[in-house]
Amino acid sequence: MYVYLKIYILLIFQARHNGQNYVFALLTGYRDPPAGVSIREGLHYNPYFPGGAIAMPKMLNDGAVEYEDGTPATEAQMGKDVVSFLSWAAEPEMEERKLMGFKWIFVLSLALLQAAYYRRLRWSVLKSRKLVLDVVN
Repeated sequence: MYVYLKIYILLIFQARHNGQNYVFALLTGYRDPPAGVSIREGLHYNPYFPGGAIAMPKMLNDGAVEYEDGTPATEAQMGKDVVSFLSWAAEPEMEERKLMGFKWIFVLSLALLQAAYYRRLRWSVLKSRKLVLDVVN
């Protein structure tokens, strides 16, 4: 079940428009239910989840972890860290793909410059050539 849940969360990043923002809001959006809204036992109120009731309890609490560099361990900071990790886990090859794209753009721009130079070199001879009509009388 946990593997299925992991895959499902990773698919949220790719399938949903603004998936990273949705997961961040889902992790940090736990509130007390407003007046007049009743939540069944075992469910928690989260306005960002469809229906407003979710079985997953609030997982992020202020001060739950300690960062080595002294960054305050707020709920928002931990949510950003979780979302950053999950976005990397959804597409671990993204950085390599972007680097390959930049390399291809560089190589193709060099090829374009070389082709333009070759065209100018080749056609300059043909454009500047004078045709002489030799009429025999």
